[in-house]
Amino acid sequence: MADLSARLGPVVLSTPLVAAAGTVGSVVDFVGVTDFSFYGAAVAKSVSGEPWAGRPAPRVGPAGVGMLNGIGIQNPGIDAWLAKVVPELDPVPTQVWGSAVGNEPDEFARVAAGYAAAGIPAVEVNLSCPNLDGHMFALSPQLASKVISAVRAAVDVPIGAKLSPNSEDIVAVAAACAEAGADWVVLTNTAWGAGIDVRTRRPTLSGVIGGYSGIPIKPLALRCVIEVHRAIPELPILGCGGISTGEDVIEYFLAGASAAGIGTIHFAEPRAAKRIMKELQSMMRKLGVTRLTDLTGAMQT
Repeated sequence: MADLSARLGPVVLSTPLVAAAGTVGSVVDFVGVTDFSFYGAAVAKSVSGEPWAGRPAPRVGPAGVGMLNGIGIQNPGIDAWLAKVVPELDPVPTQVWGSAVGNEPDEFARVAAGYAAAGIPAVEVNLSCPNLDGHMFALSPQLASKVISAVRAAVDVPIGAKLSPNSEDIVAVAAACAEAGADWVVLTNTAWGAGIDVRTRRPTLSGVIGGYSGIPIKPLALRCVIEVHRAIPELPILGCGGISTGEDVIEYFLAGASAAGIGTIHFAEPRAAKRIMKELQSMMRKLGVTRLTDLTGAMQT
């Protein structure tokens, strides 16, 4: 039988699939919808230090085979999240990670510290939400480094830095995060996008510009994975963007990923992970591959 285990730095995953933040709610909300045993980990929706109201409606809209969202990270704040969600995590049959967001490095650190104190085993640092006002931390190696350094000083648990395909130099940002203490990078978050209803002449999203995700962004995210793996081969990568099949997972591994995040497909097919895992096993048999990790960075040029 094929070995489908994976590893992101110090974290061992029973399967290579990670449920992407923002697509499975707080994870406990999704337990009745999908079987989390098909995931090596699941990342809960990002949480800030204090409650955020998010953007007004409309906040989600179609964009061909892709999707636009401008939620604005609506969340109850870390204290309320911990009080409500942590007591309900035991039935989830995989590890659940927190996702930290904030306006300043200290806020990211406070959220991460809250997760760690509550026993959350890993923290994803969301440096790349496209729906917030102000400068995106993931666009600057210096700003990204300050956030990761603050989080690293606040917690001992493994941390991943979620980066943006909008970055002018994704390698420089990834290197800065690794040097500051990130155990892996997530490549990538959504790309900036927009849409307009020609009948009303109104933008699809209330904030006009939002995050574009789904199948069409896979080439953008793959490019980021290839560039970062070539430049920093020792840095683990969670590849994320447009994954909808088992073959997509293999493609990300060949590009240099060590695990695969699935996100937008959940909205159309909540139980997609089971199908993707079956397709992955079938494709590995066809390719004569017995251990998935052997494919990391194995793209031939």
